[in-house]
Amino acid sequence: MNRITRIAMGAAGAAALLTVPVPAFAAATGADTATDTVTTCKSSLQAGLATYACADVTGSSIVIYGKIGLAGPPDGPVSWQTLYTNLSAEVVGGNSLGSVSGSTPFHSTTVQVNGFTATAPCGSTVRATFSVQGSGPYGTRPVVEVPVTC
Repeated sequence: MNRITRIAMGAAGAAALLTVPVPAFAAATGADTATDTVTTCKSSLQAGLATYACADVTGSSIVIYGKIGLAGPPDGPVSWQTLYTNLSAEVVGGNSLGSVSGSTPFHSTTVQVNGFTATAPCGSTVRATFSVQGSGPYGTRPVVEVPVTC
């Protein structure tokens, strides 16, 4: 194969690779923007544990939940604990979106505390708070604020 033929084949191959994905990529990003989910979590130490207040926002729908995990490597064996939790959310400057309280068994692996799903007005900000009470020292509650952009 001579030099000119190799250059021509290389150019044709590069052109084929560059033109095929671009329309598919452009079409996919345009269709997905309306349903993207944005996850935001804020953490704090409570009851000697790492705690997280989280919100998943998709359009005007918000899923509120909490997570509990070890704050670091344990010094010794970890015993089972019953933790008392409260998860609440509100529209900043507006109404409450709900609240869930309960008990959660915890050992040493991260657990998710299921909250609730709510709808908030487009353009508003939602504030979620997660409190955990257990045998360890009390700490500040994690608070997450998320914008609702529809």
